Amino acid sequence: MVDTAALATLIAPAVEAEGLALVRVAMIGGTSDPTLQVMAERPDTRQLDLGDCERLSRRLSEMLDAEEAAGRDPIPGGYRLEVSSPGIDRPLTRAQDYADWAGHEARVKLADSPDGTKQLSGTIAGIADQVVTIETPKGMRSVPFANIASAKLILTDKLIAATAPLSTDGADQIKTEG
Repeated sequence: MVDTAALATLIAPAVEAEGLALVRVAMIGGTSDPTLQVMAERPDTRQLDLGDCERLSRRLSEMLDAEEAAGRDPIPGGYRLEVSSPGIDRPLTRAQDYADWAGHEARVKLADSPDGTKQLSGTIAGIADQVVTIETPKGMRSVPFANIASAKLILTDKLIAATAPLSTDGADQIKTEG
């Protein structure tokens, strides 16, 4: 089993050296297709372009190869490395995400719930003292950040408007090698 928290700690300095913020580190694909997924973004724009992905992928590959060569392989066996933007309906993995995305709709899965609720959907009201507040159809709910198993934004027109690309120059151009 890969310790993704330890991997995130190992990877974070390389991500930051590229001027990016680490959003998530996860192992996906199971045993048949193990993939190390690293999501990052530019802190000022919350976006990531292809050049950012390429540079970060190279840096992480070199770093992970060096760890393996030094006998400290953090991921036993073969795997693929996937570096990407968190996307428009991004996962909410950091406490700060709930402040940054306040006013937007999210789906939150709870790790534990005394009342049996496993999932909440609603508008993020914010976070204070490590407690996330969500406005649901049944009223305001407060959830300790530590009790959130996973969460992601829900695709809405408001979210689309808030995450519009800074520039679409060249988006309609197809580059071919030749």
